[in-house]
Amino acid sequence: MQTMNQKVLEENNYDLICVGGGIMSATLTLMLKLVDPKLKIIIFEKLGEVAKESSGAWNNAGTGHSALCELNYTPAKPDGSIDISKAIEIFSQFETSKQFWAYLVEQNLVKDPKNFIHSVPHHSWVTGNDNIEFLKKRFKALTQTAMFEEMKFSENPEKLREWFPLIAEGRENEKMAGTRMEIGTEVNFEAITQQYIKILEEQFNVPVLRNTDVLDVDPDENLEWTVEAQNLDTGEVTYYDAEHVFIGAGGGALPLLQKVEIEEKDGYGGFPVDGQWLVCKNREVIEKHLGKVYSKAGPDAPPMSTPHLDTRYINGKQELLFGPFAGFTTKFLKEGSIMDLPLSINKDNIPSMWGVFWHNLPLTKYLMKQVTMDHSDRMDDLRKFIKDARAEDWELKVAGKRVQIIKKDEEQGGVLEFGTNVVHSKDGSITALLGASPGASVAVSIMLEVINTAFPEKVKSKEWQQKLSEMIPFWNKNIEGNEAEFKKVQANSSKKLELDVLH
Repeated sequence: MQTMNQKVLEENNYDLICVGGGIMSATLTLMLKLVDPKLKIIIFEKLGEVAKESSGAWNNAGTGHSALCELNYTPAKPDGSIDISKAIEIFSQFETSKQFWAYLVEQNLVKDPKNFIHSVPHHSWVTGNDNIEFLKKRFKALTQTAMFEEMKFSENPEKLREWFPLIAEGRENEKMAGTRMEIGTEVNFEAITQQYIKILEEQFNVPVLRNTDVLDVDPDENLEWTVEAQNLDTGEVTYYDAEHVFIGAGGGALPLLQKVEIEEKDGYGGFPVDGQWLVCKNREVIEKHLGKVYSKAGPDAPPMSTPHLDTRYINGKQELLFGPFAGFTTKFLKEGSIMDLPLSINKDNIPSMWGVFWHNLPLTKYLMKQVTMDHSDRMDDLRKFIKDARAEDWELKVAGKRVQIIKKDEEQGGVLEFGTNVVHSKDGSITALLGASPGASVAVSIMLEVINTAFPEKVKSKEWQQKLSEMIPFWNKNIEGNEAEFKKVQANSSKKLELDVLH
């Protein structure tokens, strides 16, 4: 280890090293530099450009995940009542993202919010008596809170036709219902990440080393971490020291975390899934739909497979996507290796991996069915939303990889996690982000957790508290109990971000 340390140049000492040039590392770095500009931070990105994997515009749903329409965030309890705790949590987390973005606009760091965020209403839509009853209960439970009080519910075919005409067409005699939240958003996370990186490089002089692969992270004798990084253009290997390391490399986080000498990583595994979308090619069809419409996932399907018809804004154009569809892959990243999955299996996580497989046979069956689908099968699924959808108007686009996290579990051996996990050493000096949805939407909230973990003493200081409150008014407050103040902050965020309330 001493040999490695001797290679570390004095200028290669940092307060924080971030691995991955996506939304997470960029958010963490920008938040920290705004709070304390003196912090010395560097970012490594394996690709030639930032935000091209999980943060890429075509690689995620673009939904500002705030539980306005996602039915899997409000499960029914055994007694039939609706659990809204997850919805409240995710709504609150997305609002902190909006507050941070509004602050950046206010400070003239971000010039044009329309470059990355648009007002797009969020809908839930269901058919059949049982599902309608569920949606009614969900609506009643959510609208008792100030967060969701503006939600609208309807079973009226004419009203639903007004909300989402492509879906309501030809369903005059069907039993169906929908909800609508007009404060919903569509977010281009690739665009906002690129803006973050531009701010960091031009105004804070943060090095962002592209085409640089982090090979290993090791503890050194000075209670710091040594990062081994290779320039993929020249092959040169350089060593960097840091007091803190954040691994936010999407699907690449797990293989790197497995090399880190901390016991907290033990038992973690990953199951990679390809995301795929049907993308509309017909501009007339695209312009007939404005909204994100989420329905219920089918039997045995995982929460990530909840079908939705989405308005997107990508490269300045309105688009229409339907999905997601799943494909099996052994790669953890689009630009990854087919050996990613096999090489991630080790003696520490074999029990977890086997436990998940054994207790999730229906999920395996679901994935097998998805893998064998052809275009006509996918069109059949789309026609459950748009009855007269024509096959020639739609084409398949492969989206990003999502590595579903597997954790060890005493009872089942292992459990499949569909959320986002922050794994960290006991002292908080190294943190890694694993998992997928709601992911990018709640990046600010997740990075607040990372900051609290890595810099607990600094977060307690008066200076940091004041700055964080200036940037994100509700960073340490609950909406419940502070509703009047929250409504003012929410209105300010919407105004700064040029979000229009649609009617």
